[in-house]
Amino acid sequence: MPTSTTAFSYASAALAFLLFSLLLLTGWRHRPHHRSLAAASLTTALWGGVMASATVVPWAAWVLHGAEWLRNAAWTALLLSMLGLWQRSARTFQVSAAVYLAMAVAGMLAAQLPNGLAFHLLSVGRLGMAVLGMLLVEQLYRDRSVQVRWAIKFVCLGLGAMFAYDFYLYSDMLLLRELDPELWAARGVVNALTVPLLAISMLRSQSWPAQLAVSRRVAFHSAALLGSALYLLAMSMAAYYLRFVGGSWGGLMQLAFLFGATFLLAGVLFSGAFRAWLKVFISKHFYRYNYDYREEWLAFTRTLAATGPNLGERSISALAELVESQGGALWVRREQRFEPLASWHVQAQHASEPADSPFCQLMESKQWLVDVGAHVLHDPEVALPEWLQHFPKAWLVVPLLLQGRMAGFVVLMDSRSGVKLNWEVLDLLKIAGTQAASYLAQQEADNALMLARQFDSFNRLSTFVVHDLKNLVAQLSLMTANAEKHADNPEFQRDMMETVNLSVQKMKLMLQKLSRTASPERAVPQDVGQVLAQAVALKAAFEPKPQLQVAQAGLRVLAEAERLERVLGHLIQNAIEATPRDGQVTVRVAAAGERVQVEVIDTGSGMSEEFIRERLFKPFDSTKSAGMGIGAFESREYIHQLGGTLQVRSVPEQGTTFTVSLPLYRQQTIEQAA
Repeated sequence: MPTSTTAFSYASAALAFLLFSLLLLTGWRHRPHHRSLAAASLTTALWGGVMASATVVPWAAWVLHGAEWLRNAAWTALLLSMLGLWQRSARTFQVSAAVYLAMAVAGMLAAQLPNGLAFHLLSVGRLGMAVLGMLLVEQLYRDRSVQVRWAIKFVCLGLGAMFAYDFYLYSDMLLLRELDPELWAARGVVNALTVPLLAISMLRSQSWPAQLAVSRRVAFHSAALLGSALYLLAMSMAAYYLRFVGGSWGGLMQLAFLFGATFLLAGVLFSGAFRAWLKVFISKHFYRYNYDYREEWLAFTRTLAATGPNLGERSISALAELVESQGGALWVRREQRFEPLASWHVQAQHASEPADSPFCQLMESKQWLVDVGAHVLHDPEVALPEWLQHFPKAWLVVPLLLQGRMAGFVVLMDSRSGVKLNWEVLDLLKIAGTQAASYLAQQEADNALMLARQFDSFNRLSTFVVHDLKNLVAQLSLMTANAEKHADNPEFQRDMMETVNLSVQKMKLMLQKLSRTASPERAVPQDVGQVLAQAVALKAAFEPKPQLQVAQAGLRVLAEAERLERVLGHLIQNAIEATPRDGQVTVRVAAAGERVQVEVIDTGSGMSEEFIRERLFKPFDSTKSAGMGIGAFESREYIHQLGGTLQVRSVPEQGTTFTVSLPLYRQQTIEQAA
């Protein structure tokens, strides 16, 4: 490549960045980060001038190297400033400046080494700077809002292209053991082409936030990735040195060293203690507070709210993660004692603690955390429980307080990273303990509610059974009362035997329902005419005797036979009881389109509209002296459950009509739908 082309390329970069610097120092003086960007642009203009003049003037190697490092340091400083790291901690600036200065000095000294070794050291160093620049650009763009990305995307594209080209250039140089002159010559033009992107970004810089926040998670992953890259670069240099001085054993020594170094890096990165230490180090030295409360609270709530039965273990792990604890155990209040409920990464505990013990009273009244490792409580007169002194690696006891009452406590094991118990850690654990207590209390309330519902279900079943027994007793009592008058009547004897048999069958069914081992009855197609015939037969001993009229036989509905018979039988029983002996009770069944319609008609006393609206279907409200007030309520609920309706028409002193409408069951329709 002619030297004139190389000189023109770098001169164009110097001129472009010089003009851009003048714009930053004059017209764009009040834009965010204009000083840092102007300093980086001027440094790049100087770098371009040095590289262009190097084609004519034989500069010393350390001058060219210094210009390279100065340019990279200026753009790195701009990225660190935009990330807001320097505003949070002056130590970040000091550490960054010291690292770059040390690398620059090391590079200048390496330039004096033999050509082969100097070539590799300088190439690896410049490659490392390119990797660092790309990482910073990636972190600047990641996890930003749409508005912020719109404002900074061109500066990220420009700087990213600049560092990416350097990465490609020096990777190619390391691979081929020589510098590609065409790539080197084109580098100046590539840098010059980034100036329009930077200018466009500056036009949008009014939307730049004064300080872009980088989360602890991003800082952690970036630090781990950067550390890994620097480690691998250092190990590669060391491996090359071993090969350089090892003679015939050089290749073997290089492979063995790189293999061992890679395994060592993997072991460190997967070490829980190292990860915990790195998180604490980053929080302590780069942030004002030790925790990113948004991230911590989201992770804490996500752990507690996860689906599954192991809420106790999740509560321990959520608290333990806040302080990098290795494990722990949970105790919850059970009446007057705290009983062990769960453990996480520690052997299950069996010791309980009285709720009125001085140890528990101290935590509940003072709302204090107990540092077991200190062996001295806030109140020296209160001793640690015997079981706690033998708890493996016990460190902290966190009370779970809810509305001033201790619902439980968690014993945490030692921290992996030696977390210092300051006011921030203690306050975070207190509020996290309250949050965990609310979840545990909700679980306890849900369990109590489930138990109460089981008892309620059993009580409701018992109520319906008692109601049915009352009706059966009334039927049998009426039958025995009429036995003296009609004992010799064969028709009465047949009715009596049928009534007794049906009553025995119903009692057996009720006993099966009361049994917890009985399987629930399933809904199957039922012939409504047959169900009504059985219900009417049970009422044959009463007067007036109900009359059944079946307009169309074989009409079926999908229901439970015994329950449907009980519901319809209750309507018939009410009609009989409301009708005088010389009156009439008629039961009709007919088809009405795609529905089965059952009418229970009586000529009894009737009901007012107000009674129907306010009291008829109200449970446990009855006008009968021995009534329970649940028959009409159960009838309407079950009919609605079957997809039907129950309507009432009644006129006082004239009679009442109950109309039940149920969906007609057709096997052909179901098969077509299937």
